[in-house]
Amino acid sequence: MQWKILLTDGLAAISDEALLAKVDLVDKKGISAEELLEVIGDYDALIVRSRTKVTEAVFAAGKNLKIVGRMGVGVDNIDLQAAKAHGVAVVNAPVATTVSVAELTLGLMLSLIRGIPKADAGLKAGQWLKKELVGTELYQKTLGVIGYGHIGEAVAKRALAFDLKVIAYDPVRPAAEVQASGASPVDLDTLLAQADLITLHIPHTPASHYLLNAKAFAKMKPGVRIICAARGGVIEEAALLDALNSGKVAGAALDVYETEPPGDSPLAKHPLVVGTPHIGAQTAEAQLRAGYDIVSEVVAGLDKKPLRWRVA
Repeated sequence: MQWKILLTDGLAAISDEALLAKVDLVDKKGISAEELLEVIGDYDALIVRSRTKVTEAVFAAGKNLKIVGRMGVGVDNIDLQAAKAHGVAVVNAPVATTVSVAELTLGLMLSLIRGIPKADAGLKAGQWLKKELVGTELYQKTLGVIGYGHIGEAVAKRALAFDLKVIAYDPVRPAAEVQASGASPVDLDTLLAQADLITLHIPHTPASHYLLNAKAFAKMKPGVRIICAARGGVIEEAALLDALNSGKVAGAALDVYETEPPGDSPLAKHPLVVGTPHIGAQTAEAQLRAGYDIVSEVVAGLDKKPLRWRVA
């Protein structure tokens, strides 16, 4: 039997012939919300990225829907309560993009402290900005990692190679595990007070919404730098803009925004902000891993086999 699976945001090529023999992958990349409601009833499973919103209406219309897969980590675009109510499993691919996001985080960090984007833009414009571009080192600075899952730990591992001191806050991860990886577990207030650089690796949930707000910025060191390749909404952008303008925050490097694309956002255009367009998972290797991981996990669910990455 072939399971009929709808793809709404594309999928990297899969070479596993045995896996492909089990599925009929129907690619409707860019499908509208209205059309999704019209066709979802014909499918056993749905695989999405962050663009597609899997709402209660989608679950209600999916009369044959058994499982939804999110190609990536965050599932904030999927109504998990509705999934449970309709008896539909939700899975993700939490490890496929770990290396790519961790490497981008370090790239953002280095770009921020050394002014690499400004140096490059100046050179291309015929400017020699050597005297203006006095940066700072990562060496012996303190990096605060908020969220110590797969990605947070991968960032810490790479940061330790730069001789950064790593402190980490995670309300779920056992302190002994954090310590065993080379980081020091701390509470959030301690992290905010001690870190020279703060990087976030948490999902956007009601509990994490605006985790970094005006009160949080007030607790930080003067001249702190913020890096976020997690999810928009975990930082209150208006508060970050104020902190940049006041000098409390010396710079920010952002791959994610409250609204994407951010449009005419004064934060995205700020001279102290290094910005990228949500490219954390956008590497060829990550996409290949994510495609295979999510299809194999969805098929396991359809075949009623044990699941590695069920989130609902």
